[in-house]
Amino acid sequence: MIDAYEDPGEPDCRGGGRYLWWLVMRQATRSVVGALISSVWMVLLAATPYLMSRAVDDGLTAGDYGALAGWTGALFAVGAFNAWLSIMRHRTMTRVRMDANFRTVKVLIGHAVRLGAALPRRIGAGEVVTIGVGDVQTISTSLTVVGPGFGAVVAYLVIAGLLVSVSVPIAVVVLLGMPLVGVLVGPLLGRLQGTEAEYRERQGVLTARIADLAGGLRVLNGLGGKGLVADAFHRDSQRLRAQGYRVGAVTSWVQALGVGLPTLFLAVVTWLAARLAAQGDITVGELVSVYGYVAVLVGPVAFFIECGYQVSRGIVAARRVVRFLRLAPLPDTGTRDAPAEPAVLYDPESGVRVRPGRLTALAGALPADAVAVVDRLGRYTPSAASWGEVPLSEIALPQLRRRILVADHEADLFADTLRQLVSGHTDRDEATIAQAVRTAVAEDIVRGLPDGLDTPIDAQARNLSGGQRQRVRLVRALLADPEILLAIEPTSALDAHTEARVADRLHTERTGRTTVVTTTSPLVLDRADTVHFLVEGKVAATGTHRELLDAEPGYRALVARDEDAEEILR
Repeated sequence: MIDAYEDPGEPDCRGGGRYLWWLVMRQATRSVVGALISSVWMVLLAATPYLMSRAVDDGLTAGDYGALAGWTGALFAVGAFNAWLSIMRHRTMTRVRMDANFRTVKVLIGHAVRLGAALPRRIGAGEVVTIGVGDVQTISTSLTVVGPGFGAVVAYLVIAGLLVSVSVPIAVVVLLGMPLVGVLVGPLLGRLQGTEAEYRERQGVLTARIADLAGGLRVLNGLGGKGLVADAFHRDSQRLRAQGYRVGAVTSWVQALGVGLPTLFLAVVTWLAARLAAQGDITVGELVSVYGYVAVLVGPVAFFIECGYQVSRGIVAARRVVRFLRLAPLPDTGTRDAPAEPAVLYDPESGVRVRPGRLTALAGALPADAVAVVDRLGRYTPSAASWGEVPLSEIALPQLRRRILVADHEADLFADTLRQLVSGHTDRDEATIAQAVRTAVAEDIVRGLPDGLDTPIDAQARNLSGGQRQRVRLVRALLADPEILLAIEPTSALDAHTEARVADRLHTERTGRTTVVTTTSPLVLDRADTVHFLVEGKVAATGTHRELLDAEPGYRALVARDEDAEEILR
């Protein structure tokens, strides 16, 4: 099975079927062993009727108890060996499924990492969750065709051959039965792919809505929009349920035929064999063997139909995985070096000019306008922004990522100790961490945790409050120590007194280095060296906070929003 640190390989993204075949070929030896064991296991199931017929004809009918004992012993030995084979078949196929599961997970995670910041811009969170949870499991389960599916075909052919030795008419009926099953079930499997694909799409939409609802429930409550979102969720869930019924209708027919057709098949062949035995064309032992062969054949036929069902669903799931793997990361065509010395960041689309070594604030009536500027300055969206005299698009992306950091106030927080969460892959000494904690006014967070910095933090820091999470994100950004820090709303969840202290300490800590913050808080704006007032995404005015308060009525209306803040400013 694939090792946690092993390279999963380069997946075949030309289609769902090709992706499934790639998973099989990545473990070709195990797949062949699984097919071989399954084939022998199913063929030996067919040996049981043959041994029983020999025991009847050579032992009971002839009155030869020695032969009866011999054939009975052989029957026991074959049964015991086949039981062991069944265990090995299950173990081997479990490894095949788990390898496919883990390999697909590794491929998806690796590609998600390569997509980086492009991921949320290319695909919704709900779609990613649906692929990672549901589709991966469906794909791995579909690989049962490698073992039982292949073994079912082999057993079918072997049993047909054995039946030829008993009666050619019976063998012809058996050989014609499987194509008939395929003709009856095939159209249903095609329809299943269509309904299953639509169901998966609707499931992804609903999962995305759940994620949005969970993340913004507190805000929705405050805005009174919870009812609207609940109504939308209800409508989507009803559509998903209706589509689920359609999938279930097709699935029920497939499964019903998987049980009913082999049973009908058994009845027809048994009736034919009984007539031949009554006419004296076959012996009683051969009649027993025919009944046993067909009874055993029910298993392979049912397996064959089940494998067709699983492969049909697996192809649908694999297509979604392939569609995700085809998403391209942000293009990196840059070949030039970044400026060797601190230089001006300039966004011509908005007119924002960020001078090096200063704390610059972006204030806009629409927060999205300021965020768009940050995305362009951080090169997360294509733009004509430049650094010094060099267009950002021409600078090698690794250099930009090392020197420019965009710190989102909703950036993910991974489960780990607080120390590892804020330090990342770089070891930081206690003094450095303590200084960053102090700058972010997060001392109370560390003191309030049972083991301080070594306390485990839940995924997304759910065991912390909103304001605490925001300060933890700021600590992490400060410890990264970038040459240019672009922080999106770093204090929006803090109370006024904490926000004022963070603004003071951030200005002091980042003295001499370039820092940009998006905010409309007068407490932060008053500490900024330069404030750009944005209107409809363009710079309407530039100056200090005090200068803009005096000269720009629009700016004054935007930022002078509560009396407590003004009191602190005075």
